[in-house]
Amino acid sequence: MLKKDFWYDLPKELIAQEPMAPRDAARLMVIDRSSYKIEHRIFRDVLDYLQPGDLLVVNNSKVLPARIIGVKQPTGAVCELLLLRQVKGDQWECLAKPGKRMQPGTLVSFGDGSLTATVDDTQPDGNKLVTFHYQTETLYEKLDEFGKMPLPPYITKQLEDQSQYQTVYAKELGSAAAPTAGLHFTPELMEALRGKGVGITEVTLHVGLGTFRPVKEDEITDHQMHSEWYSISEETADLIHKTKAAGHRVIAVGTTSCRTLEAVAKQYGEIRACSGNTEIFLYPGVDFHCIDGLITNFHLPESTLIMLVSAFYGYEKTMAAYKTAVEEEYRFFSFGDAMLIL
Repeated sequence: MLKKDFWYDLPKELIAQEPMAPRDAARLMVIDRSSYKIEHRIFRDVLDYLQPGDLLVVNNSKVLPARIIGVKQPTGAVCELLLLRQVKGDQWECLAKPGKRMQPGTLVSFGDGSLTATVDDTQPDGNKLVTFHYQTETLYEKLDEFGKMPLPPYITKQLEDQSQYQTVYAKELGSAAAPTAGLHFTPELMEALRGKGVGITEVTLHVGLGTFRPVKEDEITDHQMHSEWYSISEETADLIHKTKAAGHRVIAVGTTSCRTLEAVAKQYGEIRACSGNTEIFLYPGVDFHCIDGLITNFHLPESTLIMLVSAFYGYEKTMAAYKTAVEEEYRFFSFGDAMLIL
């Protein structure tokens, strides 16, 4: 298939600039895979479609406030770093602006000077290897003090509260972007789901900025996916086995949970406790081995994420659903509305 097959026209005004309040007041497009029936509901109505014994799998990764703005020493020129990946110790791979002016040896100071960084090297792709210096116990304390959330480029409005870009169950620091399907859940909704007998379990996949990287190749199978670290616990693996054995459904909350489960199922032939890195690419024609349902947002045209949804629901039906979403003026992308595909 070609990249252009996944294009759709989206009016700019449908790109959500802020989350709904409350979170579960977002709209929900409900899709029945067997009948192709589409219903238009509110996200909290997910309660009506999940049954006792179903298992929701959420990604508990927490977004780092990884965008920090500082000044070069001794010139005072303003510059920016975006932390992408911990290499070792206090050395991180970062995006740098302006990259050409941040050559090896450059010293950058942040805030009151209690956090500094030295550029060690420039990677072939232009990213920088940077070592951070600080007096606190961990770098994360300084990021909490000086950092901002690394919002996608299509969100131009500043957050009033940084927690708006975290799920209510986020706990494992390490993502450069939020697993956005989970942003719709509130503690009250999760409690109501548990009260109905719906199970909720966690995996971890640290979302990289590669999730926003455009597909450049015309033929989608030539696209090289970015690598992301994941982990599945013994408890989660056991719950999935029990759910499947009892004939109930496993429903992934978000493409990141989906990719984690499908990567492990493909590698081992089952879900087991493990951790590692995955570059799995799910596109039409690729088989699914674990999930029975998917909760997801509306994704960018020609992105690997809309390709994943098309793999699960079917290409033509997915593109038709997106056309309906535009006509019905759903809100799109990270802070937008959601789909439930069962």
